[in-house]
Amino acid sequence: MTRPGPSHPLTISDLAQRTGVPAATLRSWEARYGFPTPARLAGGHRRYAESDVDRVREVLRHRDAGLALEVAVRRISTESTRARSIYAELRRRHPSLTSQVLSKSSLVALSHAIEDECCARAEEPLIFGSFQRTEFLDASRARWVELARTARAAVVFANHATPYAEVEPGRPIEVAVPEGAALNREWAVVCDATDLRACLVAVERPGQDQSLGARRRFDAMWSVDPEVVRDASRVAASLADDYRPGWRPGALTLLEEEQSGASPDLHRASDLLNRMIGYLDLSRRPR
Repeated sequence: MTRPGPSHPLTISDLAQRTGVPAATLRSWEARYGFPTPARLAGGHRRYAESDVDRVREVLRHRDAGLALEVAVRRISTESTRARSIYAELRRRHPSLTSQVLSKSSLVALSHAIEDECCARAEEPLIFGSFQRTEFLDASRARWVELARTARAAVVFANHATPYAEVEPGRPIEVAVPEGAALNREWAVVCDATDLRACLVAVERPGQDQSLGARRRFDAMWSVDPEVVRDASRVAASLADDYRPGWRPGALTLLEEEQSGASPDLHRASDLLNRMIGYLDLSRRPR
């Protein structure tokens, strides 16, 4: 039996309120399908993790898309056992997203553009950044301190971040990523706010010489689609729940709001910009 701790702060009433699924239905699902699986207090009371909110919502999305409840639960239960990453989850949830090979120098430029726009325009954004290694985080720390000043929360992932350093208001929340986790190969910047949504996620191609520096290659995707960005935020928040329980500065109601997909015009503009970015990246490669 899993014992509750800081990573399991929610009662069944909390879970019901956050997901819209009645408590009686959640108990029925648990009895019939073993989902969601709560931790138990000594007196037998159920407690749930923040990630359970996302998993229940994902079951509802699958059911609304036409899957039988049992199949939806089985799919979510199977997926939750896999090593998760922001990149992989977005590819799974949004298979139409375009992935292209970009250099590290191009990713730096795109990341700075998102960060600058987030700092200039976004109202109390929720921001996530994945830096692979601590030295990369250190190189960007001043920028992220500035971003964190006006953010609802700014969360940074790195392999040797200080996981339990006291969280100071207006400072990034550091999350240490375990060795061997898929996130250690990823680059991500996610800015999610009511008035600005943008994300860039990438995974480093295997077998590269680290001495390549700015010429290292990544499979990359970016989006300003509200639905995609919200999913990126939810996945990143869930990973932070796993690696640093209790990091959330109160209720992040933004994550609970559903977003509609982008308009056809926005999709067409994104396709054009993807092509432009590809050509710009190609022009920067050594000849």
